[in-house]
Amino acid sequence: MKYRGRRQSSNIDDRRGMRGGGGRGGGMNPVMLFYLVRMLFSKKGLIILGILAVVMYFAGINPLSLIGLDGDPSTNLSSQPYEASPGEQQLAEFSAVVLADTENVWNELIEGYREPTLVLFSGTVSSACGGASSASGPFYCPADEKLYIDLSFFADMEKQLGAPGDFAQAYVIAHEVGHHIQKLMGTTDKVQSLRGKISDKEYNEYSVRLELQADFLAGVWAHHTQRMHQTLESGDMEEALQTASAIGDDRLQKQSTGRVVPDAFTHGTSAQRVRWFKKGYETGDLSQGDTFGATDL
Repeated sequence: MKYRGRRQSSNIDDRRGMRGGGGRGGGMNPVMLFYLVRMLFSKKGLIILGILAVVMYFAGINPLSLIGLDGDPSTNLSSQPYEASPGEQQLAEFSAVVLADTENVWNELIEGYREPTLVLFSGTVSSACGGASSASGPFYCPADEKLYIDLSFFADMEKQLGAPGDFAQAYVIAHEVGHHIQKLMGTTDKVQSLRGKISDKEYNEYSVRLELQADFLAGVWAHHTQRMHQTLESGDMEEALQTASAIGDDRLQKQSTGRVVPDAFTHGTSAQRVRWFKKGYETGDLSQGDTFGATDL
């Protein structure tokens, strides 16, 4: 994929090297420390701190990070600024170009398009949807309209899933932006409103259709970014299709457990993911992506 020397999005929130996605270094503010110590010597203060610790725990934040005792060097006053390797920095710049390309496409296709922010993190991160780690993989949080990704995922994608290539990486970002489109269209809220009202099996079916539509939207983006910028090179589409196939529920279940359980699918099979991405790429037509009304996925 041709990306060098091209516009990078300014909608980047670089939190790499930050503990839990928070601020780099610094420890606790002296004023905050003063009030914390004063609270520790009162019964009411202990109750408040206890409640705060429980809330932080369930939010995925280590309570000890309040005073820099969580063992994370990024909370210490002596911590050094995060230094990315040349390869990682290249991935960061590439991701910013891909995000800019999605902005170009969706601003043209959707009137009043609201651009999402891409959060780069390392290790763990906090979002409006809760805490997450790099093991969670890339995700979109509809509550804050941000995409989250630990760039090390791309190396894992190549080594563990056999899905290498820069356009494969672009497909991952475009898929998460697809979820943002669904949020703007109200689709995400409609699906989430069904949770608890229908069986887990039925909800999984809706989840599959949501994910396949995001794949379709990634294909629509690929269609139009090629039309606008001629960025695709030989082998790029094969990389994206290989990635879509590699992250199908059936293939991932087979690799991890040795068996396939269709009722537990939440993202779709390899064949389904490939099909809907290809449909988006070949048509470039948003009206063709009604996965919820499709009788044959």
